[in-house]
Amino acid sequence: MDTITHIVLGATIGEATAGKRLGKRALFLGAGAQSIPDLDFLSWLWLNKTENLLAHRGFTHSIFFAVLVTVLLSFFFKWYFRRREVLRRTFILLFGLNLFAHLLLDSFNAYGIGLLEPFHEARVSLHVLYVADPFFSIWTFLAFVFLLVTRLDHRRRRLVWQAALALSGFYLLYAFSNKWYVEGQLRRDMAANQIGYEEFFTTPTPLNSWLWFAVIKQRDGYYTTYRSVFDRTGSGYYYFPRNDSLITNVKNQQEVQDLLRFAQGYYTVESRNGAIAFNVLRFGQVVGWYNPRERFAFHYLLDKPEANHMLLQRGRFLKWDGNTFRAFVRRIAGR
Repeated sequence: MDTITHIVLGATIGEATAGKRLGKRALFLGAGAQSIPDLDFLSWLWLNKTENLLAHRGFTHSIFFAVLVTVLLSFFFKWYFRRREVLRRTFILLFGLNLFAHLLLDSFNAYGIGLLEPFHEARVSLHVLYVADPFFSIWTFLAFVFLLVTRLDHRRRRLVWQAALALSGFYLLYAFSNKWYVEGQLRRDMAANQIGYEEFFTTPTPLNSWLWFAVIKQRDGYYTTYRSVFDRTGSGYYYFPRNDSLITNVKNQQEVQDLLRFAQGYYTVESRNGAIAFNVLRFGQVVGWYNPRERFAFHYLLDKPEANHMLLQRGRFLKWDGNTFRAFVRRIAGR
């Protein structure tokens, strides 16, 4: 879903910047440009699992990479289309806007991006959109399909992509406002319940921006809770100890260091079926609105690399069924 979002957004931006000069070629050039940063998925060919976690959305999602690729592609396609009257700045806009839109979009979800690599390893994670939010993506998808199958003049095509981008942008602002509202309510509720904290974050639950998962960091652990924009009263808080001591005897300490960096200060460690599980809290829980004591969606079994397949996907929709989905809808509604 994340890849589809990038492709259709890229095609829409391509139409917006170069459609008049390149026609439907602009759709495909835009879609291709939007996909370039995600070529980092190939790093699994030579990196181990924890190194790959850090490489994904790292250098290829940096300002440096976006500028470099924009310059190279604009010069190449200016030469390639030299028989057409297309200004170089058209290609700079086409590729530059797409690459920076990709970076911006990826910074909105929990994984984050290495915006300043290779000069600084900090990740930017705004936690505003779930990695696949249909209410954000549907408008550019419909525009992409419509522009692909219809024959309209440039003025009408421009109205289509303008409307699609405006609707996606409006939803993004709406998601920001939901986050701001939920965090304000959470601060007041924590103060009323005398819950102290070092810091906290909120991140949207799957496929929407109305129900938010919150993690409240304390000295030795974390409180978790869920907040809906439709809540009339706050829900309960559930404590999870960090259990740092469990990782001191792990054989592969390089795995530990990679995971600590990846977790960005939000992790727990637990003994599970004879293995040490490292949980990264930024990605939420498995159906936590149904069972607030459920395990976290991202978990890595230390010293057992063969057991760590599909790290980011294996917990996202685990245990979803009719009961948990109905509970999800009720919790979104504030019940």
